[in-house]
Amino acid sequence: MATQLHEALIDPVVSGDDAEALLAIREREVALALWARETQAPLTEAIEAIDLNGVDDLELTIELPLSPTTLAMNLVVSGYDENAAHLLSEDIVAHATRFARIAQATRLTVRLEIVESDACRRFHADYVSYRLLTTYRGPGTEWIRAGQPDSVERMRAGDVAIFKGRLRVEEPTILHRSPPIEGSGEQRLLLVIDPPASD
Repeated sequence: MATQLHEALIDPVVSGDDAEALLAIREREVALALWARETQAPLTEAIEAIDLNGVDDLELTIELPLSPTTLAMNLVVSGYDENAAHLLSEDIVAHATRFARIAQATRLTVRLEIVESDACRRFHADYVSYRLLTTYRGPGTEWIRAGQPDSVERMRAGDVAIFKGRLRVEEPTILHRSPPIEGSGEQRLLLVIDPPASD
């Protein structure tokens, strides 16, 4: 596993080229665990073929384990074609299952949304314990180390990150935002997974 923990836990960022990197978010000092993922071609091609103007945002509270078939049906209802729905549902369920183990949750809130504005344009930490983010299409989420506003990093499309939220840390060391795209004509297909507020 190629996972790098920078500066012996002084830097709160862990990155790696496989999913095991995400487990580091459970460490006290770690505020961002990043999986620099290479998305498989069938999923990438299906995502690129989606008309994002023809699909609706999807938000579900799910119980685990969840069948990809169940999620795929919800995606079809939201306007996704069957191929994209099938491939996306398998990917999302894999992320949700992994995230549930890390967050020690049996229920999750899953959002798949199209972003066209500068939503969440300020750097911030969310009022959750953990949040998983991956951008399937378009510019990825941006992040900074607290106190270093000029050193902006950007996730690639397909990268998977788990951010530690304010329910786990009083003084966030990593802040993130949606990249500013309003007026550019760009669109993002963004997956967000959280433990429900009651968990």
